[in-house]
Amino acid sequence: MDLTRAKVFLYVLDSGSMSKAALAFDYTPSGISHMMTAFEDEVGFPLLIRTKTGVTPTPNALKLIPIIRAQCSWDERFCETVSEISGLTQGTLRIGSYSSIASQWLPEVIAAFHKDYPGIHIDLLEGVWQEVDNYLRERKADIGFMSYQPSIKYQWIPLKNDPMVVAMPPSHPLAQRDAVRLADIQKEPLIMPAFGSDIDVLNLLKEENIKVEYQFSTLQNYSAMGMVERGLGLLITNELITKGRTGNIKLMPFDPPRSINLGIAVPFENRLTPAVEKFIAYAKKIIQEPQEVV
Repeated sequence: MDLTRAKVFLYVLDSGSMSKAALAFDYTPSGISHMMTAFEDEVGFPLLIRTKTGVTPTPNALKLIPIIRAQCSWDERFCETVSEISGLTQGTLRIGSYSSIASQWLPEVIAAFHKDYPGIHIDLLEGVWQEVDNYLRERKADIGFMSYQPSIKYQWIPLKNDPMVVAMPPSHPLAQRDAVRLADIQKEPLIMPAFGSDIDVLNLLKEENIKVEYQFSTLQNYSAMGMVERGLGLLITNELITKGRTGNIKLMPFDPPRSINLGIAVPFENRLTPAVEKFIAYAKKIIQEPQEVV
């Protein structure tokens, strides 16, 4: 299998566009199209369905994609190991992450890592828990920054516990208290992030068998906080994602306190990858250390 064609093929599928692949790999669109035709000739059957809006995989391609990703991943690991012997001068590190971690913690980590290893290209993929888990399972990401769940099937490296809070307008009656109980918000209108499938929020409600109905949902907590400001409902979220974005919102702790454990999920086959090992070391050093009090 031609690995260059394979890598371009995966990029075409992930981006949904041959034009984007042409820009990424410095080819002409027709050059990418000819390359994909050659790749299909190599495997012996069609892999892509071409439409006016982009490209999608054929049923046969879906069977090959996990194998192709694994093959490309091993090739990258080989190159990174060679680079490690030579000083870790090149390679690619793909990171799946919660948006809160990506915006609050990772910029400092990436900046420090990039300063020492400027030849390592970093791809950052953001999403909710299920999306980050998919990035890892489908080998689109080498490591994932997310919350711990008992069902996790990766090596787990804890970083910090992050309190769960309730965001509400300052004028809300519950905002006058020191803390709120889950029972206090059972009949309150809630705004649900991740289209109602935020695993951290669902687990919190499940612990006390609380069922809530919601009228509003959105993909990201940032949008949900804007809805809270408009008085459309309350939002249960982790504190990290609210940093610098609270606006006209009051954050209330839970009674008793609730928190999630944020850390790094590493597929077992990636533990010895040089770039992964180095990046984890930087993340632990920067994130686990207590922040200085100014």
